[in-house]
Amino acid sequence: MPRDPIPTWFFVKVVVRQGDRFLLVQERRFNRPWHVPAGRAEPGETLVAAALRETLEESAVPVILDGILRVEHSPHSDKAYLGAIFLAHPAADVPPKSTPDEESLAAGWFTLEEAERLPLREQDILELLQHVHHGGPMYPISLLAGKGEAFKL
Repeated sequence: MPRDPIPTWFFVKVVVRQGDRFLLVQERRFNRPWHVPAGRAEPGETLVAAALRETLEESAVPVILDGILRVEHSPHSDKAYLGAIFLAHPAADVPPKSTPDEESLAAGWFTLEEAERLPLREQDILELLQHVHHGGPMYPISLLAGKGEAFKL
């Protein structure tokens, strides 16, 4: 018997590193905590394109994606979440957003020690920053190939 498809939300998180500092954004929602640039992919948008777009919208900093830190899948009885967490670096020497808009209140560069003192929306954000700070593994972006794309050798 065929089953109905499971509604799935596709999301991205982007850890942007510049030297010993990480780019964090202050969110408008959730009592204004700090977070890495993140958000849902829009219809027809790849996770890679969503990561670039969300980072620029929320921080005003264009980035180059370096790799994937993790892929997360969280199934529930009525829906599922599937996301990729990317590592990136700035594409240009552009200051982070300082004027609030509909995407975020502010953005800034923080050391790991400074980030530990910020009100973060999710505790796993600090774990991600620690993972990168301590040289944890990163995987190639080519893991997220589109259906029918050739293998990269």
